[in-house]
Amino acid sequence: MKAARTRGDPCATGARGATTVLRCLAPVSLACLACVLGRAAAQEGGDAPGRPEDTEVWQPAPPVVTPGLATIGASPPADAIVLFDGRDLDEWVNTRDGATAGWSASGGRMIVNKAAGNIETRRRFGSYQLHLEWRIPAEITGTGQARGNSGVFLASTGSGDHGYELQILDSYANETYANGMAGSIYKQSIPLANASRPPGEWQAYDVVWTAPAFERDGALRTPARVTVFFNGVLVQNDFELPGETVYIGAPRYAAHGVAPIKLQAHGDPSAPPDFRNIWIRGLP
Repeated sequence: MKAARTRGDPCATGARGATTVLRCLAPVSLACLACVLGRAAAQEGGDAPGRPEDTEVWQPAPPVVTPGLATIGASPPADAIVLFDGRDLDEWVNTRDGATAGWSASGGRMIVNKAAGNIETRRRFGSYQLHLEWRIPAEITGTGQARGNSGVFLASTGSGDHGYELQILDSYANETYANGMAGSIYKQSIPLANASRPPGEWQAYDVVWTAPAFERDGALRTPARVTVFFNGVLVQNDFELPGETVYIGAPRYAAHGVAPIKLQAHGDPSAPPDFRNIWIRGLP
């Protein structure tokens, strides 16, 4: 999902909604901010069909930070639920039909099967603390969004790619839009830093997810919030999500309860990442 780069024009960056704009584009000029707000308003009002490029934000690019090794191989606390320990996928099902996941386990790794599609946890969760490790293949090919693309949907709200996505991608010296790189809340929030390791090395996400709450009539009571550490580096600091992830247009909420966590089998032609050491702790 790579777009043409037209970043010389302040109107060439996109965002979705005022909340997202203020979070992602604070250092950007007022001219650019006005352009983005105009585009978001047009999409939300139905005045334009919308394009993927309209919600891609290329600047500001986050600073590159070389991470330490503190969180790699972190063992689960005593009260954690282990979602993948390297042996089997008993805690996972296929998102399409709830049947066997269709991915495999080998050498302590979870191996993605793109033909099988997305998988999600058997269990459903509200707010939680999550640890997950992933690795882009050393021999990865492709550029931009077509380079080891995947995602962790922090709450899966339906089949396909419905839910709230924390992006997975090779973002080590791989240029793409900033709100679509590793550590981003996809097309909503640029990471505070690029803490990516090179392909072939294990990476870790540590996530604190506060689930959204809804009134009995389905109205939003409190939005979702997320804090993310990427290889031990803070990249999302209590970010308030404006809605579920969408590829085109503006995010919005639809009422839901506790939900599974989903891993994406992305449709790009590059090799997918592997996963390991996934565990979770429920929070009040």
